[in-house]
Amino acid sequence: MRILRRVLAISALLALAATGVACGEQHSSDVVRIGVNDLSLPHWDVYKKKAAEQGIKVELINFTDYNQPNPALSQGQIDLNKFQHLRYLANYNARNNDTLVPIGATEIYPLTLYSKKHKNVADIPKGGQITLSNNPANQVRPLLSLAAAGLIVLKGGPTWDSKIEDVDTGASKVRLNTIDPTLTAQSLDSVDAAFVDDAFARPAGLGKKETIYSDDPERPDLKQYINIFATRAVEKDNPKYRKLAELYHDPEVEAAIRAEKDYDGTFKTNSQADLQSTLIDLESKFRK
Repeated sequence: MRILRRVLAISALLALAATGVACGEQHSSDVVRIGVNDLSLPHWDVYKKKAAEQGIKVELINFTDYNQPNPALSQGQIDLNKFQHLRYLANYNARNNDTLVPIGATEIYPLTLYSKKHKNVADIPKGGQITLSNNPANQVRPLLSLAAAGLIVLKGGPTWDSKIEDVDTGASKVRLNTIDPTLTAQSLDSVDAAFVDDAFARPAGLGKKETIYSDDPERPDLKQYINIFATRAVEKDNPKYRKLAELYHDPEVEAAIRAEKDYDGTFKTNSQADLQSTLIDLESKFRK
């Protein structure tokens, strides 16, 4: 696992080097570089075209490891990134004493539990194995869903502060395996079910056929899972960057996104102030 992570990290850094950005160096202000984790999706071509019409040249840098886009942004290798939700960013800032900020909302996705072996949650046998992300910021929502589905029992009951350590293994029906989120889709060949992020589910060909559970992304308490464009705090009022966040909701861009196979996101347009307020609240909890 460590070797794979290292390879993925090196790949991302090589991609940056190939485009003329060395670690820690700022690049030309004529080009806005955006870190993403789904570069192969067609809507990015539409997005770049709309940005060009506004006189903004965009270069997309693809990352295959969730651990890389925020450090790359903090170090000035990229100007924006779009790959994470508010809870993930809050956890990153708290753990790294960083000050990255959201400047625009993109969408929220339902939490999806996939299986290649079972048709519904009830079919999972006692002692069955379920994989989920090894990042603490991405664990609480799956834990609450598993508790609601009757697959695990959480000591003290389910709360938004629940952690993997709170799982009562003796009383739970299934066993949990935490792995790198980039590997959750592949794990479906050997486990009973897995929570797979949308960015990895679609390239892996996962869709409604493999879905055995999905939560309601419109629940008010799930605002912390709204995906965002993020930048450095000193750039939070940069008009060019804010325009790029807004362009994600251009009708042509949204139409291109909706047209992609198995897309099941819900677009969100929360204000920057609202996103920042939610981030600050989450960071205070992670810093305790």
